[in-house]
Amino acid sequence: MASYTTVADWQDVEAGYVVDVTIRQTEDDQYPSGWDYSLHLGKVGGETVLRYDNAHERTKGHECHTGNDVEHIEFPGMLALYDRFKREVEEMSPVSWNWPE
Repeated sequence: MASYTTVADWQDVEAGYVVDVTIRQTEDDQYPSGWDYSLHLGKVGGETVLRYDNAHERTKGHECHTGNDVEHIEFPGMLALYDRFKREVEEMSPVSWNWPE
């Protein structure tokens, strides 16, 4: 069985929005990038505003979800993608999030 190391796993809810971040480093063959991640901004109640994930990396690659749209993206590396996500979340929500280090 492949090993997983959790790098980040947290959720925060503010002003009707939720940020949910899961980042795990792995040797699992399902994740050729070496990462299993979901970076999610949504509205309380379930509407997705923005999500980056690789839930099906082997078959679908890396994806960016905005509303009901899905775009396949090039994976720039975990740190670069996380920084991009933080910038976009700050632009897309009225909340000034307290990002864990």
